[in-house]
Amino acid sequence: MKKTMIHLCIMMMLTSIISASSVRAYTAPQADKQEVTNFLANLYAARNQFIKSGDPSAIQPYYDSKNATSKGAMEQELHRTHYLITWAEKRGIVLTDATASINLTRYNQEGSTVKVALFQTSKISYQYKERPDIAVQSFGVGTRHALTLRHAANGWQVIGEWYLDPMDENPDLIAPEHIAGFPNPDIIRHSQHTQSAAQKKRFNREQAIAYATKYAGAAWGTGNNGKYNTKYRDYTYLGGDCTNFSSQVIGDPLEGGGLAMTEQWKYILHEGGSRAWIQTDRFKDFLLYNGYASLITTGTFSDIVKRTIKHPQGAIAKLVPGDLIAYMLEGNVDHFSIFVGYDSNGYPLVNSHTADRYRVPFDLGWDQTTQYLLIHIKD
Repeated sequence: MKKTMIHLCIMMMLTSIISASSVRAYTAPQADKQEVTNFLANLYAARNQFIKSGDPSAIQPYYDSKNATSKGAMEQELHRTHYLITWAEKRGIVLTDATASINLTRYNQEGSTVKVALFQTSKISYQYKERPDIAVQSFGVGTRHALTLRHAANGWQVIGEWYLDPMDENPDLIAPEHIAGFPNPDIIRHSQHTQSAAQKKRFNREQAIAYATKYAGAAWGTGNNGKYNTKYRDYTYLGGDCTNFSSQVIGDPLEGGGLAMTEQWKYILHEGGSRAWIQTDRFKDFLLYNGYASLITTGTFSDIVKRTIKHPQGAIAKLVPGDLIAYMLEGNVDHFSIFVGYDSNGYPLVNSHTADRYRVPFDLGWDQTTQYLLIHIKD
């Protein structure tokens, strides 16, 4: 699984950097730490300015072009932002604003070199080019970063950075634009879903959606002060937390959907989740072959959004908030997200972990080779 293997390598580096400590490391004077904090705040502000303007000169002063790892970190940002801007253009969207805040979780200094770990909470706003009547929309992304900084004659610079970001994709492979009838604002009024008291005994869809919002992590717009549910183990550095989170959303008995756990699919406090609870393909198989869910369809972006005789509004319109989308690469499920509704123009939105996402367009970070499995949780 391409993304999973890449993420695993990055997570190993993050774990090493974040957990590493040296006997020579010391706590810097508060003034020095504040100086570094200010530099980081300016760095992420410049990155967000780059998203809005598309001008790479906004971020170049923060890197050392003569240092290979520093140059690599800058190129990662150039690539990521190019993907995001290209995706927006293909979807008829203008990125109107991008803001971020950071929360340092680790700080170690040795001389002129500082190693930090932090959470970034981002809010990205957009508007549709052809629909000026629709208000500005916003979504949130939260990412974990580990950085090495060095103080030079002209101030601090990024020497290396590692983080998980699903937007690290090839902009040339983004699924084609201009698919007739997508997005579809008329779909919103058909997406309302109510449950009878009898249905709620099996799956509480409204609670599942609320859980997906409360515990979506460091992304802008979430609850619980940007933190995960501490009842559950965080698998971010153990292969990814997306499936563990999806299982919580539909299965947590107190705040989530409340689907009954089984011997195969369960979470044991202080021990962790079963394979079907935390592993993508096993989770998918459990849902589809144990009566908990049904498969609406499988297909590429174009396949699932285009209107057909069988699906007059597109197959994706069959999803009900609280359902799941599985993302398949090279025959294996690579990621899970929770479908939570639509933006004001009828674009399907999802929440997820690894990285943390709140009401993000469902295909952002994926491309035309991705196969989407639309999975309806049976009430």
